[in-house]
Amino acid sequence: MNPLLDFSDLPRFDAIKPEHVTPAIDKLLEQSRAVVASLEAPLPAGEHISWDDFVEPLENTTEQMGRAWGVVSHLNAVMDRPELRAAYNENLPKVTEFWTALAQNLALFDKYKALKAGAEYSTLSAARKKIIDNAVRDFRLGGAELADDQKQRFAEIQEQHAALSTRFSENVLDATNDFALFVDDETELAGLPQDVKQAARAAAEKDGKAGYKFTLHFPSYFPILQFADRRALRETIYRANATKASELATAFSKPAEWDNTQNIVNLLKLRDEEAKLLGYKSYAEVSLVPKMAQTPEQVIGFLQDLARRARPFAETDLAELRAFAKTELGIEPLEAWDMTYASEKLREQRYAFSEQEVKQYFPEPKVIDGLFRLVQTLFSVDIKPDTAPTWHPDVKFFRIETNGKLIGQFYLDLYARSGKRGGAWMDDARGRRATAHGVQTPVAYLTCNFTEPAVVDGKPKPALFTHDEVITLFHEFGHGLHHMLTQVDELGVSGISGVEWDAVELPSQFMENFCWEWDVLQHMTAHVDTGAPLPRALFDKMTAAKNFQSGLQTLRQVEFSLFDMHLHFDYDPYDSKTVQDVVNEVRQQVAVIVPPPFNRFQHSFSHVFAGGYAAGYYSYKWAEVLSADAYSAFEEAGAAGGNTLSAETGRKFQQEILAMGGSRPAIESFKAFRGREPTIDALLRHSGMTA
Repeated sequence: MNPLLDFSDLPRFDAIKPEHVTPAIDKLLEQSRAVVASLEAPLPAGEHISWDDFVEPLENTTEQMGRAWGVVSHLNAVMDRPELRAAYNENLPKVTEFWTALAQNLALFDKYKALKAGAEYSTLSAARKKIIDNAVRDFRLGGAELADDQKQRFAEIQEQHAALSTRFSENVLDATNDFALFVDDETELAGLPQDVKQAARAAAEKDGKAGYKFTLHFPSYFPILQFADRRALRETIYRANATKASELATAFSKPAEWDNTQNIVNLLKLRDEEAKLLGYKSYAEVSLVPKMAQTPEQVIGFLQDLARRARPFAETDLAELRAFAKTELGIEPLEAWDMTYASEKLREQRYAFSEQEVKQYFPEPKVIDGLFRLVQTLFSVDIKPDTAPTWHPDVKFFRIETNGKLIGQFYLDLYARSGKRGGAWMDDARGRRATAHGVQTPVAYLTCNFTEPAVVDGKPKPALFTHDEVITLFHEFGHGLHHMLTQVDELGVSGISGVEWDAVELPSQFMENFCWEWDVLQHMTAHVDTGAPLPRALFDKMTAAKNFQSGLQTLRQVEFSLFDMHLHFDYDPYDSKTVQDVVNEVRQQVAVIVPPPFNRFQHSFSHVFAGGYAAGYYSYKWAEVLSADAYSAFEEAGAAGGNTLSAETGRKFQQEILAMGGSRPAIESFKAFRGREPTIDALLRHSGMTA
């Protein structure tokens, strides 16, 4: 049997090969189209549309299609190689065409509307009503009400958009993988931590070369910006990273082939045309229809208000950094490739610790154990090792149980490697739903790009995480909990499905807060050499430094968010103004640090151009308001004489937010947990931006 067609349990990653993709997708498309054709047929006289006869068979067939293509997409992201990429790109147009045609199917749209207007609707559960309501909305956004010639053009737009997004992502990956900086003289690496040099040495040896190899994978290039004393070395790696996949990427062997400039413009044109076809003024308006925010103007107002509040703190941050760099480091002017280095030195001086010192206390096994301990305490579950076929030997697999009953499983893929997309993310391998054979439990992919374990003097050492990487791990696990701890049995609104995009970051950012709790960290730290836990004195220094440069960091996120929103709201991709002009205008409006003219961050801004965050990047700050406010409930429990790690508060958070999934509006779930509307106060307080 083709392993991609086996839905009996978990994906058979040990058996799936590129040659399985096309036959499996063709078979599933054939099956799905047959089911759709049967559901399109008019009902016999006297019969009424029903959930069981209409929605359920449609969900059954589309779920199999989605699960199989999800496996292919996941493998393409974590194990990219020529044969798999070719199979993925061959089938992407067919899959896109199917989903676009489904979203435009007027007969199905009419039946959903009939189901909503029919007598059965009032008897359905809230979750099923929400699925029907979402379907009616999504059919309209999918072009179901367009004229036939417009539908054809709309379908062409979706196919071209999918191909361009994939190309954008591939260009970033190829440019990242292609770059290599070899350093022969170790004195050039002054200031770099020993473990970073060991990893670079091992990378060079793997290529059969002497010296040290550095790449544009984050664990490789970022320590240079943070620790390398040689300014020229910092500038080299900064320029390479800031220009990758752009017209200025002269360091690469194929800059023209991997240049994303035109891909960005073409994507914006397609999105603008799609919006106009649907009767909206801009793509930003289309993007916001299924979100919490109501209008682009509301989002821009929110971001500008946040920028106004953060700016005085950012200006102070920058003035202090420039003065320190001049007097203590002899660096003037302070350039973009000096910022991270000078910031780390200032942090070390002001708070008497370094990120590298902290890193020694976060070996992977202890961090994972501490994360699991926290989740088990808050949500009354058990996390245990499990077995399943995986796509790489480094991938681990776990199960989550409550009272001995399986409720979810997840894959954990932690390390950066060639052929793996950068960044960190959670994706669903399978959603929760009720079936004739019982409840189908959810399964998640949790993916990061951390430094892999090293061998030092012939002895294996565990991977060491920076505190920022620990926060990233907790963030992605928060997404995973949202997916796996759901109690909703309807596929369309279980877990993260159906959750408004600008609320989906709530559980992930909520989990980050626990990385600053002593009661959590003392159980998840052990010095890699001595086994000693993180000293309380060092933790106190870390918390004192928690909001170090928070003004600058907030403005940076606001800058990205405003750039994204303006691109999709009031920028005309057919006008003479360029995308770079938009970047420059936004920076002039809100930034206190303006990167050099050659910086092309947008050419690898995959969230917006190859992910789901187009006109939605603001969601991070929007949801941070919700998450900070939600976490303040735990702080209040501690202040009232209880425990910040309150199992009672955790149980309420699970019941009202995690368990509910997308079965009701996110604002209702938030108010059910907090008993009121959200406020920005907790976010400002947590960020140290209060007067």
